[in-house]
Parts: sequence; structure tokens; C-alpha cells
Amino acid sequence: MATSIASGSGLLHLRESVYRGQGCRRAYFVSGIGIPTCVQKDHSWSHRVPNNLRIHTSNHFQSLANECRHRQHRTAVISCLRDGSTKYFDFAVIGSGVAGLRYALEVAKHGTVAVITKAEPHESNTNYAQGGVSAVLCPSDSVESHVLDTIVAGAYLCDEETVRVVCTEGPERIRELIAMGASFDHGEDGNLHLAREGGHSHRRIVHAADMTGREIERALLEAVQKDPNIFVFEHHFAIDLLTSQDGSDTVCHGVDTLNTETQEVVRFISKITLLASGGAGHIYPITTNPPVATGDGVAMAHRAQAVISNMEFVQFHPTALADEGLPIRPTKARENAFLITEAVRGDGGILYNLDMERFMPSYDERAELAPRDVVARSIDDQIKKRNEKYVLLDISHKSREKILSHFPNIAAECMRYGLDITRKPIPVVPAAHYMCGGVRAGLQGETNVLGLYVAGEVACTGLHGANRLASNSLLEALVFARRAVQPSIDHTKSSCTDHSASRWWPRPTMPKSLGNTILSNIIHRTREVRDELQSIMWEYVGIVRSTTRLQTAERRIGELELEWETYLFQQGWEPTMVVLEACEMRNLFCCAKLVVSSALARHESRGLHYTIDFPHLEESKRLPTIILPSSFVSNTWSSRQLHRQQICHKSVVPAKISI
Repeated sequence: MATSIASGSGLLHLRESVYRGQGCRRAYFVSGIGIPTCVQKDHSWSHRVPNNLRIHTSNHFQSLANECRHRQHRTAVISCLRDGSTKYFDFAVIGSGVAGLRYALEVAKHGTVAVITKAEPHESNTNYAQGGVSAVLCPSDSVESHVLDTIVAGAYLCDEETVRVVCTEGPERIRELIAMGASFDHGEDGNLHLAREGGHSHRRIVHAADMTGREIERALLEAVQKDPNIFVFEHHFAIDLLTSQDGSDTVCHGVDTLNTETQEVVRFISKITLLASGGAGHIYPITTNPPVATGDGVAMAHRAQAVISNMEFVQFHPTALADEGLPIRPTKARENAFLITEAVRGDGGILYNLDMERFMPSYDERAELAPRDVVARSIDDQIKKRNEKYVLLDISHKSREKILSHFPNIAAECMRYGLDITRKPIPVVPAAHYMCGGVRAGLQGETNVLGLYVAGEVACTGLHGANRLASNSLLEALVFARRAVQPSIDHTKSSCTDHSASRWWPRPTMPKSLGNTILSNIIHRTREVRDELQSIMWEYVGIVRSTTRLQTAERRIGELELEWETYLFQQGWEPTMVVLEACEMRNLFCCAKLVVSSALARHESRGLHYTIDFPHLEESKRLPTIILPSSFVSNTWSSRQLHRQQICHKSVVPAKISI
């Protein structure tokens, strides 16, 4: 018995289904209806099912590349387009973090690339990553050790083949970054300074003080700016993927976007689309993620019939700065919590309750170096038992010089509010940090939607299992961005552009006809609904869960979404209308429901998913949660783009992609 989630609408329609197909693994399926062949497939991580690719278009891309190559300014919006509202590229990259930029730099050697980013190019989870990148770069370390640490942290739900690939290829990806100009810290011996973080058995974290993500982003953006084949489209919010149905295959042809500065809808037609849009931290009110992390990629992919996996595993970082404990409290609430990197504990930081009692040894023999899920639950338990609002992380017993050299960004931020971390402990609280689940990907970043690849936090590759090992996220993004390159290039060689493609789907529209007053009211109510959703998720779908609380969350989220959609339509909203706040809200609802439904389907406690009703590991249930797509599309509000006509217009040899 499994929960079935139908994709493609503002509301998810839930019902129970029984699958008896030969070869179908029973267990943790949150499965879709309407795709009969799926019940015959093995959904273990290593099983890749070949599909024929049938994208047939014309040769517009080469002339486009020639037309655009001579232009020098590459970070502004460039008019490489057929008309003012449609742009044609070989590759469309959604997201400007490490995964999207690294991929763009490689595929740009073979065609034109549009990098579509929701805000400024640097505004991504990459830029906020403090700790570093894990890789085996020390003779005393080994790939086997890194593999084991990753699998143990992931509660043995990781795909071993994926883990081995990432740990093996990681060192070369680091060397590539250094060759591109990324500057990492070195020790007195001239070698890279390698830090150690929770869950790691060796020092293997390459870092740039406590601003590693910012340094990597800087190096990649500089390289992107110099590349004549890459065009960056800032302030373009991705609305929906453009898909068609070719027989039993769903094919991606690009994406519709909203230019949030001009309030114009811009359509991107591409041979390949890479989804690298980051996570969904803002389904919770307290998150280390930047404001752009509203789950847009997962929600879009779900509506486009991509397979989603392991959404119940939301990683809460144990130590975000607790503003209430600062000597001088910030005058206004932060949009995202300030992260206190794992490396503080890795360098000897100790956790205390407010009575200065060290508590981690009573929870785990690894104490402060236990994996994040253990530390987060321990802090959560202390806060609830003692009815306190935060705990303390103390690094002041280390030398002032070492603290300021290793954690200058944290020291400066705390000093802004009167706290000297070289003398006083830091007030900390857990915060939503990372989605271990996402769009299910194969070993080359491929998805079950042809022409759609994923990399970074939006992807679920099998590396993290039930809990991400510290500093493995940037590593995964680098490895899979690179692995997606060759199959993407192979795909483009067998396809070309059909100029009529842009007319296959209705265009989203701006709600200008509603008038400013009504639109202002809609946006105001949407923001209130967003706060309500976040409160529900924090209260009922947090670090410690129960079946009753999850069911309450499911019911209340469904009621809230229905009330919100009803309000919109009562105000004159039309199904094709788009505005940033409403689109984000739709995506937040989608991701929240995927998390809740996946959590309800897992009847055990594993990694980041801890439920008091099933407090133990169950070996028989050590399987990924799968959300299969559905062909069912409701008539409620959705701008999901699906062109159902066959698109085989020419006879060419189809390429094959494993999924």
C-alpha cells in the first residue's frame, strides 16, 4: 500500500494504490498513477532504464552563436532571440550556483548557453556555504574512508555506486576549481589546509576561511563573464518547464520565465535544460537558505512529470545564530538565519545549555562531532526539556588568532551585535538547511524527462541517503554538473530547433486586468498564507515528528491551499496569470506536501526523519521514497506546460539516455 500523489496541479490529489507489477519493489513508494509501465521497473538507485530520444528541430543554434559571439558584455540580458519574448539557446541552465555555473562553463564550448537566475547571479545557496568542500586530498585519507563516512552519515540509505563515483572524482573537481582561480586556505607547509567536520573520520574539508562558497562563486562568475557563449539573465524567475508528450516519453524543450524587473514573460527554447535551482528551505520560517530558495525547481519538475525522491529528509543545521541570545538584537528579522558553520565544532567548539552544562556526550559518544541529525535532535531536546530558546556554542577556549583567521565572517557578524566570540559563547538554534531529497537523477544527472538534467541541491542522486555528510553538497554539485556535460552534448548533436516550438504552449500572462488594488490585496494575502504554511511546517513537520502531527499538517496544508486558491479566483484570477509571490506560494505548497506525504510513507526513523511512532531503524524498509509522476491533470489553477502532440517531424537517428 502506498500513497499516490498526482502531479500537475495546484492541489495534489491523494489516494491509495496497490502495485503488484513483477519486479516492482514493495516498500517506500509514494507513487503516481497513469504510467502503467512504471510498475514493471526496478527503482533501486543503480537501475537505469534506457529511453529513445526523439527531439527533432532545425539548425538555428549555430547562426545564433555566430550572431552573438562578437558581443563583449556577457552578464547583462542579451537579445539572442528570434522575437522579443522568445529566446533560443542550445542549453538553458536554471540557477547560478556552483552546479549551474560549472556546467555552463563546460557546455559553452559546444554551444550557446542561457544562465537563468532568479535574482543576482551570486544569490544562491553556494554563496552562503561557509564550511567547504570535502575531498580526499591527504595521503593518510582514502576514498574508501570517505565512502564509508558518507554511507554511515546517510544511515545506509545512500546508493553506494553514486557515493563511490563522487568520492573518487571529487579531488579532480577541486583541482579544476583551483586551476580556474579559486583560492583556498593553505597551511604553513604550503599544502591545502584541510579541516574536519562532524561525521568525517579525517581532515578533508577544503575551505576559504568561513566563506568557501563565496570564493567558489566568485571564481566561477569571473570565468562565466569572460565566456562569449554564456548569457546571464538576471531577475528571471522560472515559472514552468515546457514539455511535450512523445509517445510514452515526456520531453523538455525549455522554460517559461518572468522578468521580475520588467514584469514580462520570457520564453526560453533549448535543446537541453539543466535544473540547478537549489533547495526549498523557505517552507520553514527559520532557514539558512537565501530568500530565493522556495523549492521552484522541485515543484516545476514535479509538474513536468519528473520522478521525485526522498523528500522526507530535510536537514536542519544544528547551529544557526539565535538572534534572541545576542547582546544587541537585530532591529529587524532576518530573511534567512545566519549560519554558524560545522567547522566551528570541527575545530573544537563545545555545546552547552544555558547553565553551561555540556550535553552532547550524553546523547552520542562522538559528542559535538556527531552527524548533523544527531546534533540537531540533541539541541532540540535540550531546548524543549529546559523550555529555553537556544543553546550555546563555545569556541573561546581556542586562541584569538586562530578563531579570527578561521572564522572571520562569523566573528564580524557576531561583533556587529556586541558579541566577541573569542571571549563569549555563541547563541545557536537549529534551522532548516538542506533538502536531501529532490528530482531523482541517474549517474549523469539525467532524469526520466528527456532533455532535462539536474544537479546540486534540487537533485536526489542517492549520495546523501537519509542525511547529508557535512561539506558533501558542494562536492556533489561539482561532480554531477561535470558528469551531465557529455550526455548533454551528445543530445544536442542529434537535435535542432523547430521555430514553431514556441507556439506549442499558451503563454503565461500578467494580472494587469485585475488592477493595482486587487493585485496588492492578493500579494498581501499570499504573504500571510506563506507565514501560515511555514508555521505549520515548523510545528508539525520539524526535527521530531509523529504520525498524528504529520496527518494534522497534511490536513491543515490542504485546507490552507484551498482557501488561498479560492480567494485568488474570487478576486478574478485566471489560470494563466503569474506573479512572483503567487508562483512561489504554489511551489512552497507543492514542496511542503511532498515532504509531508513522503514522511507519512516512511514507517521507521532513519537519518533526518525521526518519528516517535516508529523510533527504530527497520532493515526491510531501507529503500528510497519514490514519488512517481501521473498523467492526471486537474482543472484547478496550474500553468504547467504540456504539449501533447507528437514532435517527430524528421527522420534522424535517436540518441539514447539512461535513466
